[in-house]
Amino acid sequence: MMEFLVLIVVVALLLTALMRFAVWARGKGIGGGLMGPIDEAWHPSADRFRRETVIHEQRVLPPRPGDDLYRD
Repeated sequence: MMEFLVLIVVVALLLTALMRFAVWARGKGIGGGLMGPIDEAWHPSADRFRRETVIHEQRVLPPRPGDDLYRD
């Protein structure tokens, strides 16, 4: 019976640690690389959305004419 209780405590601690890491990673905006393969396997539409977001973040808009005139 004691072994079962130890197992339950270890699993609970592991799940708590993973939950805290997930909250921290989501707050920092990191973890996409970690969750990418999991999303690709279990939630393909989320993986497509993640890839579109990465591509969108990498785009650089060209400066409009006259943008540099008003910079301080």
